[in-house]
Amino acid sequence: MKKTNVAIVGMGTVGTGVARLILDHGDRTSRHAGRTIWLKKAVVRDLAKPREVDLPDGVVTDSLGDVIHDPEISVVAQLIGGLEPARTIMLQLMESGKDIVTANKALLAEHGPELFTRARELGRSIAFEAAVAGGIPIIANISQCLSANQLQSLEGILNGTSNFIVTQMDERGASYDDVVKQAQELGYAEADPTMDVDGTDAAQKLAILAHLAFGATVDWSDIPKIGIDNLDPADLQYARELGYRIKLLAVANLADDGLELSVAPTLVRIGTPLAEVRDAFNAIRVVGDAVGPVFYHGLGAGQMPTASAVVADVIDTAVGRTKLTFQTLEYFNIEQPPRVKLLDALTLMGRYYFRLHVANHPGTLAAIAAVLEKHAISIASVIQHENTVGAAKADSVPLVIMTHEASEGSAQGATVAIEALAAVTGPVVRLRVKD
Repeated sequence: MKKTNVAIVGMGTVGTGVARLILDHGDRTSRHAGRTIWLKKAVVRDLAKPREVDLPDGVVTDSLGDVIHDPEISVVAQLIGGLEPARTIMLQLMESGKDIVTANKALLAEHGPELFTRARELGRSIAFEAAVAGGIPIIANISQCLSANQLQSLEGILNGTSNFIVTQMDERGASYDDVVKQAQELGYAEADPTMDVDGTDAAQKLAILAHLAFGATVDWSDIPKIGIDNLDPADLQYARELGYRIKLLAVANLADDGLELSVAPTLVRIGTPLAEVRDAFNAIRVVGDAVGPVFYHGLGAGQMPTASAVVADVIDTAVGRTKLTFQTLEYFNIEQPPRVKLLDALTLMGRYYFRLHVANHPGTLAAIAAVLEKHAISIASVIQHENTVGAAKADSVPLVIMTHEASEGSAQGATVAIEALAAVTGPVVRLRVKD
């Protein structure tokens, strides 16, 4: 049987999982590849560090040169996170004749055009299934299985850490800080979870998917995003009362005049598939003009789900499938003009949830309604629970308003105007609604 020599650069959590699959299940990988997948080198920073996988003698090295200068190694799983030295290492590996498999979505979102252009110039390929949604094969499905379709929309829960936090806050009534600590203990969240909870991670993944699905050229930092780091448990409670759950939703909708992109906590109607995605799971709903709606659900992070996607890419690269698709599809091709333009976020239409604290006296609701009317926003429903302290009425009461469809610009303008009313105390919470 033919043999493909493989190297792993970066033996962290995912790299360890990749090594386990290749070493412990060689019969499985060989059966699917039609050849032996042989782990020849694993590059690490610290040779003395204990490993959670038993690597054969001679495999572990702290020298990248052992991979770069070995002509027998043809495929490298580059599993270093961050932007540098990951970018430089990937360029060095490709220039030495290696095809690349990576799980680094931040690197692709930031430097994708440069890396993919250089790969094409060198006749190399980059496979990146594990960069988005962990074990869910969304990259292959969008770029290959659904290639007969014009995709119309993509909506997803793309960050398992945020979904775990929101699920635990919603179902257990746990505080945000307590759940973040629990997520860190379980390995779902990094020591600094900022990129997960502020929407950055989801925006980076959405930028990659938007490019593949719609031919959009977008810098992830230009995607409007709101995270869950300021999510109030009161909004989770009101959402349930209204028949919704709150999810950090990444959205790409194709319209006649362009593409809508956003990442934000969103009220999703209970009973719909996205609303039922719990804990660290990811899910993506794709709609194509021929196939209709398709739903993907699975673990979006973790050692073995991500390693599963990496090894699948290694197999595809070893047998030549990656090179066939890489050279013909649009993957970050700077010579290919964008097929769609991005819509101005202020023009995007949708329903909204407003929560505010208002003075408990007559005329307050009428003043708020007048502001909404001025901004062309129609009220769909109102919740105002009685709020008393002992026998006396409280000075302020919470008010929740659900609107009919309005533009983001109108919703923003109304929010500013409502906060300026004397009868309103504190900031207004505004969330999007998906029915």
